[in-house]
Amino acid sequence: MTAQQADPAGDDGAPRFRGRKNGAYREVSDELAAWMRTGWADTERRDLAPLEQAPYAAKRRAALSARYPGERLVVPAGPLKTRSNDTEYRFRAASDYVHLTGDQTPDACLVLEPRPGGGHDATAYLLPRSDRGNGEFWLDGQGELWVGRRNSLTEAERLLGLPCRDVRTLPEVLRAAAPAPVRVAPGHDPALEAVLAEVRPGTTEQAAAADTELQEFLHDQRLVKDDWEIGQLQAAVDTTVRGFADVVRALPQAVATSERYIEGTFNLRARVEGNDVGYSTIAAAGPHATTLHWVHNDGPVRPGELLLLDAGVETHTLYTADVTRTLPVSGTFTPVQRQVYDLVYAAQQAGIDAVAPGRPVADYHRAAQRVLAEGLIAWGLLEGPLERVLELGLQRRYTLHGTGHMLGLDVHDCAEARTDAYHDGTLEPGMALTVEPGLYFQPDDLTVPEHLRGIGVRIEDDVLVTPDGNRNLSAALPRTADEVEAWMAQIAGG
Repeated sequence: MTAQQADPAGDDGAPRFRGRKNGAYREVSDELAAWMRTGWADTERRDLAPLEQAPYAAKRRAALSARYPGERLVVPAGPLKTRSNDTEYRFRAASDYVHLTGDQTPDACLVLEPRPGGGHDATAYLLPRSDRGNGEFWLDGQGELWVGRRNSLTEAERLLGLPCRDVRTLPEVLRAAAPAPVRVAPGHDPALEAVLAEVRPGTTEQAAAADTELQEFLHDQRLVKDDWEIGQLQAAVDTTVRGFADVVRALPQAVATSERYIEGTFNLRARVEGNDVGYSTIAAAGPHATTLHWVHNDGPVRPGELLLLDAGVETHTLYTADVTRTLPVSGTFTPVQRQVYDLVYAAQQAGIDAVAPGRPVADYHRAAQRVLAEGLIAWGLLEGPLERVLELGLQRRYTLHGTGHMLGLDVHDCAEARTDAYHDGTLEPGMALTVEPGLYFQPDDLTVPEHLRGIGVRIEDDVLVTPDGNRNLSAALPRTADEVEAWMAQIAGG
C-alpha cells in the first residue's frame, strides 16, 4: 500500500487511513480521517497571469514540433532524488523541460503528441492539487501539508499557457496512444523510460539513437539565447557581483574561521535573491586554489595568501552566472602574486577580444592559451619555440582546463549539443559563454620555482556575443590587479 492510498473500508464503509512516519505506518482513527476531509476553504487562484517566459517557451516548442513531424516527443522534468534514507535533495527540474515550459515541478512531463494533419498538441502532465478526500494531502510525506501547496491543473494552465493533465495518468496515456515514432529526452525519469520501452517500436539501439539525436537538438536549441534569457543571465550576474562584495566584507571573519565562512556568505546572497547557487561554490584559499574544483571549502584563510572564489547565483528561473575572481586576502597582492595575476589577466583579455560573431568558437581558447604559453616560456618554465609548446600542449601542465564554456540554464550549458554546432562551430549573437583562463602551480611541482608553488589564479567573466562584438555581463566586478585592490579597499573602508 502506498501512502496515497486508503486502507480497505471498515464495517461502516468509510476508508480507514494510515499515516506514515519514519518509514512506518501509524493508525489513524476514522473520526480524525473524516474530520480532515472537511472544513477547507476554496483557495483556487483565478487571477493568475502567464509566466514571463510562457510566450518564449511556446516558440521553442513550435521549433521542436517542426523538427520532428509525426513523432511523439516526451521531455520529463525528473523525480525527486534521494539524498539519504528517506530524505530527498531539493528538487531542480531538468533544464530542457524548463526551457520548453517554464515549469519547475517534480515528476512533471511535457508531451508533444503528433496531429494527423501535421504539427503537435503540447500537454504538460503535472501532479495536481492534493486530494482532500483520500487523505494524501496530510498522510503522505509529499502531501501538501508536508511540502506545500501545489498548483491546480487549471492554475498551471494559466501560468504555462498550455493544457495540463494529471501526470499519474501518463503511463496509461502512453500505453494507449496511437502508434507513432517516439523520442524521449533521456536520463531524467527512469520509470517513465521503462513505460516507453514497453510501447516503442524498433530496437533498443534504434530508440537510444533517436533519443540521443533529440537530446542534441534540445541542446542545440539552447545555444542562442533570446532577449528574455539574456535578461535572466544579467540578473544572475548582478546578484553574483553583490555576493562577491559580501565575501570581501566577510574576509576578517573568514580568516578567523575557514573557507566555509566564505561559502556560506556567498550562498546566503544566492538564496536571498535567487533560487540557489548554480553549482557548488569554490572557495579556495592558499594552495587550495591550485585544485581546479575545490569544493570541500574546509581549509584555513590566511593573511598574505590568495582566495580563488568561483561562484554563481542561479535565478528563480534557473539561469546561472559563473564568475571567478582571485583576491588577495590581505587586500594587496605580493609582487609574485601580481606577476601571476597579470599574466592570467592578459590571457583573459586576449580571450575576450576573440569573442565576436562569425569567429570559430575555439578562437578565444586559442588566444588565451597563446598568451599563457608565451608568459611561461618567458619565465623559463617552458622551453620554446612557442608553436611547439602549443602544438604539444605543454602549457597545460600549469593551466590544464579549457578557457570557457557556454552558459545558461546549466553552468556548462548545451553540453550535449552537436560538436559542429558547439565546439567546432561558429559564434553567433545571443550566445553566452565564460572566458576563464588560469594558472595553477601545485605545491609539490618540482618543475616550478619554490616561490611560485601553491599559487593558483583564475579570472572568469560571463560574456555575451553581440552583433558587433561582445558584452561582458560581469564587467561590474574589477579585473585588473590595481582595480581589485582599490575595490577591496573601498569595501573595507565603507
